[in-house]
Amino acid sequence: MKLLLDGQQRITSLYGIIRGKAPKFFDGDKRAFTDLYFNLDSEEFTFYMPKKMKGDPRWVDVTRIMGDGIGPFVSQISADPNLSPRLGDYINRLNQIHGIREIDFHIEEVTGEDKTIDIVVDIFNRVNSGGTKLSKGDLALAKVCAAWPDARMEMRKAIDDWSGAGYKFDLDWLLRNVNTIATGEARFNALHDIEAEHFRQSLNKAIKLCNYLLNVIAARLGLDHERVLFGRYAFPVLVHYIDRRGGAIANEAELNKLLFWYLHSGLWGKFSNSTETTINKDLELIESVDGGLDRLIEDLRLWRGDLHVKPDHFGGWSRGARFYPLLYLLTRTGDALDWALGIPLKQNLLGKNTSLEVHHIFPRHFLKKHGYKRADINAVANFCFLTKDTNLKISDKNPQVYFREVAEKFPGALESQWIPSDQRLWKVEHYPEFLEARRRLLADAANRLIDQLYTLAPAEIRVNLHATAVAEVPKVSGGLNEDWEEAAIAEVNAWMLDNDLPPGAIEYELLGEESGEVEAILDLAWAEGVQPGYSEAVALLLVEGPEVVQVASRNGYRVFTDIPAFKIYIKTHILSDPYYGLPEWAANVEESVLPIVRHLVDANIVKPECGYELQNEQEEVVGEFELAWPQRRIGIWTTRGNEYTAPVHALGWLAYDQQEIRENPSILNNALGIG
Repeated sequence: MKLLLDGQQRITSLYGIIRGKAPKFFDGDKRAFTDLYFNLDSEEFTFYMPKKMKGDPRWVDVTRIMGDGIGPFVSQISADPNLSPRLGDYINRLNQIHGIREIDFHIEEVTGEDKTIDIVVDIFNRVNSGGTKLSKGDLALAKVCAAWPDARMEMRKAIDDWSGAGYKFDLDWLLRNVNTIATGEARFNALHDIEAEHFRQSLNKAIKLCNYLLNVIAARLGLDHERVLFGRYAFPVLVHYIDRRGGAIANEAELNKLLFWYLHSGLWGKFSNSTETTINKDLELIESVDGGLDRLIEDLRLWRGDLHVKPDHFGGWSRGARFYPLLYLLTRTGDALDWALGIPLKQNLLGKNTSLEVHHIFPRHFLKKHGYKRADINAVANFCFLTKDTNLKISDKNPQVYFREVAEKFPGALESQWIPSDQRLWKVEHYPEFLEARRRLLADAANRLIDQLYTLAPAEIRVNLHATAVAEVPKVSGGLNEDWEEAAIAEVNAWMLDNDLPPGAIEYELLGEESGEVEAILDLAWAEGVQPGYSEAVALLLVEGPEVVQVASRNGYRVFTDIPAFKIYIKTHILSDPYYGLPEWAANVEESVLPIVRHLVDANIVKPECGYELQNEQEEVVGEFELAWPQRRIGIWTTRGNEYTAPVHALGWLAYDQQEIRENPSILNNALGIG
């Protein structure tokens, strides 16, 4: 069996264009393989656009050329008096396209028994550092699909089902779960010789057991959607354990132990480093299922030391903070009450049509007006969860005012959400003390809840001297923090829908490939591309710092930091409208020169003359500039212009080739005396 590593997108594209349909294994946007057209004059490839192409015989369907040959087109051109004079040129161009089918590609093979999945993936990613990264799961799944072509489709269906339920998983994560069930291993090398039927059975088990865990975690811990589901790399360990237990947990005590271990694994970032090694170590501990959970808990205690939650653990900020899910868990499993309705916010008591929203206890604008910074404003300890109507009703009210209203109307409602009873702390000048007090209340509540699941024996409660007394809470950057940001992102998604494109994921949590931990929150993201499986991952970041941009770029995202630039990308690269956003005069410019036109617009450079004919002293046309500034005697050639051997210097002109200006626009700026 041979697997295609580099060039996969190109070969897949050729396959789809030649056959007019996507290959069976392709799970992206299948429209990418239909309606590709070629212009016989300009030799431009672009997807079908009715306004541009309808009724113009120079635009020909590439898939028809591949399938029917050039004969039908030759007949059509011959019968058209406007096209027949250039029949020879057109036949040559049609033959070039049809001849693509016969191209013999050079293949460089990576062979040898030492070439494990890890080594091959590393070789590919080093060679292809500027392109889409290959994961270990990609290679393992490709081998599985060679034996069972429907494997990817079946896995994608499960991923889509979870997405519909509010969870975002990827194929690598699901494959890791399948792997631990099928082989008892975390490393994908273990799947090397797996039989198709064994893989299919293991996949069905993995999907069933992941659903079981999701239901249990949602029902018992209230963690019922993507943003709050932490510890996802504990799943491969747990599905293996439950499968070994016959597919279900025997009793309440065993289930409580399982949830205890899962919670602590997520809280302390157990899988944040060396994921495969950590999972394999845990799999060894449960090789004998009897007492397996006890060994997992003991190993966790030895690794972590003190498993108690401290107030400082709630010291993070933003919804990407590790202890944000714990705050949601406390709300959904405790006695928290809504502040306008007085109803419990428990998982099983809240109406199906009532959703919870994050509420800033001290409102954002209120704190900003009093000089507090972003990290303080978005501190986890300043978050609580309320119904949408209540959140809107409170809006930007001063807590000192609305706290009293809530206390009078619903006694105990403030305390149910861990609000300090000391009214002095309700004043904005004491906001830092309010956060400290609320962190203490949250930590006490968290420890009480976790102790209800499983209580360590007194001899086990000792601090590991090699562990830090207080866990370092990762600072996760990014996310929407202002109303105008949320409005702008909503407008972008509406614009995408108007253009028949999928909206992006708002406040997308970018997880580390190995750790599964949140590395950054992207304001708006298309993790699998705007055309899933065919285009690159894209992120729109409005007012984020360089650290977020770097994390996104490092993970293969094309990053935009302003909306106009993002829309230009969508229109030009996705919707094949290269003239989008340009002034009317640009319609007269060749497409190859448009990057220069965009530079002129962005730099606010004076409008040039398009198609300027350069004449000598005898008023003979000796050349043509695509763009020119006659008063400054500066012009830009295209290939067409360079066909002339014009004496530009003798005529007092400064001429540039379009390629050098595209590569270094500052040359033009300097020549025109700008910047």
